[in-house]
Amino acid sequence: MLAACAHAPPAVTVEPPSQPEAGTGLSNKPGWAVRTWAVAAANPLAADAGFQMLRAGGSAVDAAIAVQMVLTLVEPQSSGIGGGAFLLHFDGHRVEAFDGRETAPAAVDDRLFIGADGKALPFYEAVVGGRAVGVPGTVRMLEMAHRQHGKLPWSRLFQPAIRLAEQGFPVSPRLHTLLAGDTHLKKDPVAAGYFYQPDGRPHRVGHELRNPALAAVLRRLAIEGARALHEGDIAQAIVEKVRSHPDNPGRMTLADLAGYQPRQRSALCHDWRASGKDWHVCGFPPPSSGAIAVAQILGILSLRPAASLPLRDGLPSADWLHEYTESARLAFADRAQYVADPDFVQPPGGSWASLLEPDYLAQRAALIASRSMRVAQPGVPGALRPAQGAMGEQLEYGTSHISIVDRWGNALAMTASIEDQFGSRQMVRGFLLNNQLTDFSFVPADALGRPIANRVQPGKRPRSSMAPTLVFDRADGRLVLTVGSPGGAQIIHYVAKTLQGVFGWGLDAQQAITLPNFGSNNGPTVLEEGRFPSHAIQSLRARGAEVREQAMTSGLQAIMRTPDGWFGGADPRREGVVMGE
Repeated sequence: MLAACAHAPPAVTVEPPSQPEAGTGLSNKPGWAVRTWAVAAANPLAADAGFQMLRAGGSAVDAAIAVQMVLTLVEPQSSGIGGGAFLLHFDGHRVEAFDGRETAPAAVDDRLFIGADGKALPFYEAVVGGRAVGVPGTVRMLEMAHRQHGKLPWSRLFQPAIRLAEQGFPVSPRLHTLLAGDTHLKKDPVAAGYFYQPDGRPHRVGHELRNPALAAVLRRLAIEGARALHEGDIAQAIVEKVRSHPDNPGRMTLADLAGYQPRQRSALCHDWRASGKDWHVCGFPPPSSGAIAVAQILGILSLRPAASLPLRDGLPSADWLHEYTESARLAFADRAQYVADPDFVQPPGGSWASLLEPDYLAQRAALIASRSMRVAQPGVPGALRPAQGAMGEQLEYGTSHISIVDRWGNALAMTASIEDQFGSRQMVRGFLLNNQLTDFSFVPADALGRPIANRVQPGKRPRSSMAPTLVFDRADGRLVLTVGSPGGAQIIHYVAKTLQGVFGWGLDAQQAITLPNFGSNNGPTVLEEGRFPSHAIQSLRARGAEVREQAMTSGLQAIMRTPDGWFGGADPRREGVVMGE
């Protein structure tokens, strides 16, 4: 294998993605107080579907299924039954991690994204078509979770989405804007005929869009279960779409679809002290890098002077931002070196927890100085230096997040994705297919021929940044927060920001979500455009950081415990709401 990789091109390095989807402005959101149960989702119609299930006596998992089916219809740019998802669930006693991440077809190899010229394909040449479509896992994962934690009949959970697909739903301002700005979706005749008018313009805001093809698929899923998507004529339609693309065919087969299995994994949890209290933070383990990176950033920060720095004029100070972005550089260096599908890659030191050991985090924290390191190097948490190479920065997009608490105290955080905006731009039976395979490293090895942990391999799950998170009071074990966000690699920063806001600065969920976004993926310091004063930017530059201001379109959803019940927050940068009683 190393000989074959000896002449591999150097790791891909591209401009960090400015945002997962185009921005559509800010809208003021007050937050929502409820007493017993709540659902937070990225679209009001989807939140209402979950609300209906909770009011009917459904569980958090029941509500999540109803929400996700409606999101497939009304927020097709972000997630759906053609993609994958991570679900973190608390049943009142334990936290479980349900892995519905897509897998690579059996026929791929590690040069899937290497062109005829021996170089990595440009991002959108890889994305648009069948090449990057992974075997979808959302529905089978939700079916697994429902068997264990559902209360309502499976078929009932599809009714809101079926009704909306048949009767029509109004095109939202955000969907209209994204359709108007997308240059690839019209290339697929099926998608063009559905999303656009004959003159090529997207349907106007408020247009009642009907999707009878998706309604028919959802009816089949309601009756037959996930098998209807993974076997038979729907599966055949998916495979034909992937393999018959005229310019960029993929390698998926019926056997890949039929053989897909979700995984039930152990949640990755760690203790974190903030503002004098101890919290127990649980996130999703690899193949997601989200929980590890968030835990490393917060853990390193807790050992630094930043731990005691308050907000200044309602904003993070330049001193705090310096320490945060340096911590983030260290975490992202480890992420690039180590994190990949655990069925294919061994964790450093024999356990992913080695990356969170107090002594290791203290070593990493000691590397932070008054000047920015600009680009950090990975650490060595185990006894041996790793043999693999680090993955270069690549574009990473997509996703939608759902947070739910039900009347029995069950709670979940679920992040779902089709990766890029509108995925692979391939539409089948009324839903879009993902392009998740572009979350793998485009090149199989670094410049020295060392294999990259997150390289393409048959049956492998690509590394993700999704970070569904549940937080507990360590003193009494009570759940206090469920949170997550879309945003590609920036998800890590959006979730870390919200945790810091709530537990470090004493904000409510809405206030923490509304804070301006910031971060570093082990490159430039990135600040949300127009949200920070010039003196803070100049201060960061004076410390040696390259600072860029740009749009950072998070889509955070959170529900936090209060003395009177629950308080939910939704990101002002998107269309999400919280509903409950």
